[in-house]
Amino acid sequence: MAATAHHHTNRKLVHRAAAGTTEPAGPATVAGAAGETTTTTAATARPAAYAWAAARIGIGWIFLWAFLDKVFGWGFATPADRAWINGGSPTTGFLKGTGDNALGGLFGALAGHAWVDWLFMTGLLGIGAALVLGVGMRIAAAAGTLMLVLMWAAELPLANNPFLDEHLIYAVVLVGLALAGAGGTLGLGRWWGGTALVRRLPILR
Repeated sequence: MAATAHHHTNRKLVHRAAAGTTEPAGPATVAGAAGETTTTTAATARPAAYAWAAARIGIGWIFLWAFLDKVFGWGFATPADRAWINGGSPTTGFLKGTGDNALGGLFGALAGHAWVDWLFMTGLLGIGAALVLGVGMRIAAAAGTLMLVLMWAAELPLANNPFLDEHLIYAVVLVGLALAGAGGTLGLGRWWGGTALVRRLPILR
């Protein structure tokens, strides 16, 4: 009986295949498709994660380098005699240079104040270190965006574009880094996110 039933089943399958009909996908087929989709998504996400990580480290280094050059006056953007450790002001040159701009009166008035120098330099160091290490991405993105938008506003009107420059582009990338959780690849973001402090205060993630 079992052999006869098996024979009839095989004949039905042959006839259906010849007629071009197909059976509905069974559980195994559905599971296979889902597995392929998951694998494809993972394969696509992995290069994207490394691209975000490279952007994170690159922008972090820009902030860190600006801090180091202004502190020690290594001659790239800051001469040695204007280094912060030699009594120079890391913000005065930029702020005084905005005098003829739309908001020059506001930003020019901030030049030379010690609290402005300390706030700016602390921001450069903190944002740069957080991005390079991949920790505190949310606060780093928020602080970095604020700093970049202020620098953009200080240069209005722009010389080469009606409204868009690299400051706003960097700001958009910072927001993207935070939203993408970019600190987990080539960084300490996964470890940082698992600490008791960050679990208690997710804003520090």
